[in-house]
Amino acid sequence: MAKSEEFKHVDFLWNAEYADTLDPLERLVYRSNLLGEDQRVALTRAGEASSKLFESDPLTGEKVEVLWIKGHGEDLRTATEASLAALYQERLTGLGRVAGSEAGNGGSGPGVRRGMLFKRCAYDPRRREAPRDTLLHAFVPHTHVHLVQSPACLAIASCRDGEKICREIYGDRVGWLPWKAPDLERAVEIREVCREHPEYQGLLIGHHGLLNWGEDDLECYELTLELVEKASRYIEGRDRGEKVFGGQKCFPLDEAERRAVLMEVMPWLRGQVSRNKVFVATKETEEDIQQFVNSHHAARLAALGAAGPDHLLQTKHKPLHAGWNPQRQNVDDLKELIAKGIDKYRRDYLTRRDASGRSERGPAGDPHPAVILVPGVGMIAFGRDKTESRLTAEYFNHAVEVMRGAEAISEYVPLSAEEAFDIAHPEPEVELTAGESAPKDFKSRVVVVAGAASGIGRAVARRLIREGAHVVCADKDKSGADATAAELTEIRGAGLGMAGTGLSRCGPVLPVHVDITDRSSVETMFEDVIMAYGGLDSVIVTAGIFIPPRRDGRIDDDKWAQTFDVNVTGLFIVADEAKRLWNAQGMPGSLVLTTSVGAAESEEGGVAYNTSKAAANYLVRALAVDLAPLVRVNGLAPAWVVMGSTMLQREQIVAALESRGIAVDAKEGTDDLRAKLAAYYAESTLMHRPVSAEDQAEAACLLASERLPATTGQILNVDGGRWEAFPR
Repeated sequence: MAKSEEFKHVDFLWNAEYADTLDPLERLVYRSNLLGEDQRVALTRAGEASSKLFESDPLTGEKVEVLWIKGHGEDLRTATEASLAALYQERLTGLGRVAGSEAGNGGSGPGVRRGMLFKRCAYDPRRREAPRDTLLHAFVPHTHVHLVQSPACLAIASCRDGEKICREIYGDRVGWLPWKAPDLERAVEIREVCREHPEYQGLLIGHHGLLNWGEDDLECYELTLELVEKASRYIEGRDRGEKVFGGQKCFPLDEAERRAVLMEVMPWLRGQVSRNKVFVATKETEEDIQQFVNSHHAARLAALGAAGPDHLLQTKHKPLHAGWNPQRQNVDDLKELIAKGIDKYRRDYLTRRDASGRSERGPAGDPHPAVILVPGVGMIAFGRDKTESRLTAEYFNHAVEVMRGAEAISEYVPLSAEEAFDIAHPEPEVELTAGESAPKDFKSRVVVVAGAASGIGRAVARRLIREGAHVVCADKDKSGADATAAELTEIRGAGLGMAGTGLSRCGPVLPVHVDITDRSSVETMFEDVIMAYGGLDSVIVTAGIFIPPRRDGRIDDDKWAQTFDVNVTGLFIVADEAKRLWNAQGMPGSLVLTTSVGAAESEEGGVAYNTSKAAANYLVRALAVDLAPLVRVNGLAPAWVVMGSTMLQREQIVAALESRGIAVDAKEGTDDLRAKLAAYYAESTLMHRPVSAEDQAEAACLLASERLPATTGQILNVDGGRWEAFPR
């Protein structure tokens, strides 16, 4: 067995002292995490580690053998005990008697039968759904089993001379099996191979990966690393650098040129691929992907598609290579090439779908490419959310490494075009997605909240993240925006995926600085949004300012101008800059501007504020006309939101209380004074309840959502019922 110091291409991470404190199930989770930690060993959300352990049957109390395995859609690196599926081992292996029957279908075809089969074998049905490779683990007659998609091992498994090279590297320690869907027949075949070849410690499965086993979990872990290490060294000794892909056909653009191309192309491209479903982008411009995309062989290899089922399910049957020459052609040429490529991709999809007979069995899936390769720039990958787009990028990066290794040692050979298509485009009605919940109003949507650092803006951001949105927390107070983003990330998580360059590596939350009165600052904010997510769906502006008059009741000219700069001009600048992106995408959008009931009711000391809000109300209507029919524009008009607001400081709260004849004790805390003022305003409303930031957030999200598709140019008062502000 190899020692940890002998590893060059993988990391030996096992801590024996820590592992000895764990029970067998905890050790399986620990082993899974270590395998997933190294991308040279395992791919995010792909592959499994399993253990066959004896447990007490919940019904009989007898000891039964249970297969514990990472659940469907879960990730090795982040797995916990809650991520595991548990199945009766005897029930699984008993299925060998019906090998080849319809009940055993576990491959790339309809997954409903497989799902029902695993449910009937469940030891604990409350646990995660079992992965499609479960039967392969169950039928290996050893306690601990790993299936990993190491790029080095998969390169050997995806080249023309794979079986010969497997024998050359591993001798009699590892056997070879050509590709077959991981169904019951394949599982039975693996069991028979293990019986006939007790000397085997693993199998290299064509287009699928490395399957290895052991009776001791540490030895099984070390064996996986050793086998990956041997494959990596074999490829390294034959690697020819950039010549593997035929050398460079064109050259990368510099950073400024690349950013300019991406700014013009990404929102437009998002609109092109989101005709059926809305997608979010991740860009990858690192050296490795550039070396591939810019090479002579890139178009040929891209047309062949990715190597195996895990890649294909994430990246679809093949990427779209734009065929653009950045040194000879301009951005308009690039867009024309991509548009033609997408049209051909769509037609090819429909042709293949019809040929497979699927058109008679249900609705079409999405016919657009998930990966677009742009010479000189890199890769733009799409998914239904940020995790999915990062995974798409990661999986194609991994696919490139597989192609690189296969071309270095032999010739890259993918699955047949027909089988690759069938795997990459499962029938929509039987797609299995781990843990998928009811659809969210803002799933796949990118929403900018300007004013997210506090008050209403922070409440809006919280509401959006729970609705599945990608939330850009924008504010002049960058530390406050960071704090909101951290809170939202705690709620939602950072997501999976180990890809993305620069801001595009972000998760579902992005904090940015913006001064809405400064057009260059707003431009930069939207550039960051494009670099992170590829586009924009909604903008909600809650930023505003209230400057009280001097003690003599007058307001200085500069304070008047500042009030209008923030409350009116800032709103217009944000809308005007967002308009360019919405027009580029050609996708429906929504804009919500925060005004105030003060626009409809005058109050002493509020001449500048109330007048600016009246102007903002008119701006809502003017923008509704200007941005129609693509974008809906509506206004949110709060009344006094005292609790949680940073617009009202202690001095202003005291002044407001005293002007209304309410006694103020200098010893009272600011929060107590806020509560007193909120109670006063509550009594002045028809509903007799305080108006909260959460009330405003609910209304803002409703206006921004698709639940009001015919509503634009309207002002929604959220004031507890102030009859003075009723429209007249």
